Amino acid sequence: MTTPEILSLSAVLICLVASFFFSGSETALTASSRARMTALENGGDRRAKIVNELMDKREQLIGAILLGNNVANIAASALATGVMLSWFGEVGVFYATAVMTVVVVVFSEVLPKTIAINHPDRVSLIVAHPISLFVKFLGPVTLAIEAVVNGILRIFRFKLDATENVLTGPEELRGAVDFLHSEGEVVKDDRDMLGGLLDLRELEVSDVMIHRTKMATINADDPPEKIVSEVLASAYTRLPIWRETPENIVGVLHVKDLLRELNAVGGDESKIDIDAIALEPWFVPDTTTLAAQLKAFRKRKTHFALVVDEYGEVMGLVTLEDIIEEIVGDISDEHDLPMSGLRPQADGSVTVDGGMPIRDLNRAMDWQLPDEEATTIAGLVIHEAQQIPEAGQIFTFYGFRFQVLRKNRNRITAMKITPLKKPVIPPEEAKSSERAA
Repeated sequence: MTTPEILSLSAVLICLVASFFFSGSETALTASSRARMTALENGGDRRAKIVNELMDKREQLIGAILLGNNVANIAASALATGVMLSWFGEVGVFYATAVMTVVVVVFSEVLPKTIAINHPDRVSLIVAHPISLFVKFLGPVTLAIEAVVNGILRIFRFKLDATENVLTGPEELRGAVDFLHSEGEVVKDDRDMLGGLLDLRELEVSDVMIHRTKMATINADDPPEKIVSEVLASAYTRLPIWRETPENIVGVLHVKDLLRELNAVGGDESKIDIDAIALEPWFVPDTTTLAAQLKAFRKRKTHFALVVDEYGEVMGLVTLEDIIEEIVGDISDEHDLPMSGLRPQADGSVTVDGGMPIRDLNRAMDWQLPDEEATTIAGLVIHEAQQIPEAGQIFTFYGFRFQVLRKNRNRITAMKITPLKKPVIPPEEAKSSERAA
């Protein structure tokens, strides 16, 4: 083997190594997590800062890498062809084509890209500095290429300034959290809390409020002795006060205010003036988002509001705790009533109260029942069945079997829900119902 052939083969090897480097760098830098790089940069990592700077000028980065990669591959193929021609004559062109195709594809494309796609962040940090120098070195060339490309795209009227995102920022973040949860990097509780936090701008107070049928209230016309007894027997510190009809809320009674008044009158319950110590009720529209209501709670420095519909009718009440529970899950203290709305069964099914919120059930069981058209499980069944079912009826949709266990007038009070093992069929095709004999 002559000296020129040795030099040519050495140059081929150098070009293949360069191609390996450029291919891996391109894949790593385009697949790296911008969020992780930002976190590392905030922590003082200079390499992460360089990666973010490269991603900010993506067109120049891709142009420089592709230019270097193609030059390396073409040079390697040309040099290898020259060596093969000197060894085998004209047939050496075919040998060079076959050999270089295999070598370039395997060792300069598939291998580095496989490594980079499995460890994008780590590889990005390694190649950040040399790639940055290379991009600066080829700056004028890449700018010229970018100008030519932009000119061609403008000819075909392709909008260069329109960045189209299929997902919004919260949806993208939620998808990332769900993916990390499926990979085992985020536990379920953390995923639920992050999801609940993102939902605050989408949910309305009507989605989390305590319905008026479940509100504990006080009749202002009752004797003070009876009111004191009811307040002390209640598990709540704030109770709406109504007069004439339960829908006519005239105030809110705070337990602390009642105890102060009771102490002021020397323990004589008959001397208590409920109207004097009652707080003015605060009414909020049912369409208020949880994020807006949370800000309103903080601004007014109160934790209790009554929810009204568009006609001004009281629909229920919402508290600061109700909103916080959407983020952290159920919060209970020593005075809370025990929750018996969810009872898992040995066969994998669950028995639930009809008034149980769909979101609470999804969070507890890690299900994905839709809550766009209904807030409670009973509401979901009524919406899908298009009727008020009778006790004993069974409905199947969304991959679950819903059996009505008990009914009180027009209200479903208890249901049995059984997940089906077969794949979930789209509801438009799979909605079906069957009446139990």
